[in-house]
Amino acid sequence: MRGILKAFTVLLALVTVTTAAAAPIKTFTSTQFAGAKANTGTVTATVDGGKITLKLSADFKVPDTPAPHWQIVDSKGNTYLMHRLVIKGDKYNQEIVLPAYIKDVAKVQIWCAWAEALLGESSFTTVVK
Repeated sequence: MRGILKAFTVLLALVTVTTAAAAPIKTFTSTQFAGAKANTGTVTATVDGGKITLKLSADFKVPDTPAPHWQIVDSKGNTYLMHRLVIKGDKYNQEIVLPAYIKDVAKVQIWCAWAEALLGESSFTTVVK
């Protein structure tokens, strides 16, 4: 019985230390989109355990263009073309989780992959990482 109680106490101590050491969830909000076609709304970035999630605000209007996509710009100026915004009909990818190879986010762009044109851009006051 003492052995079980001792093991339980050690386990409880490990859980407490692990939970206390967990990084807090960080949230960032971008500036409003500015551009020829995408000029409403913002992006909220959430960093949880190293995973970056981006979400468009409710007032964001999807540009009426053939192929608007999420495009991410990191702090070094690298760009990453991501998901298409429009899924089917009036549904769209309002939220995306970035792959692990994207280490930080300086700007979010709405990019038309068909016309290869920048539709709008939003930036963060501090780099999201």
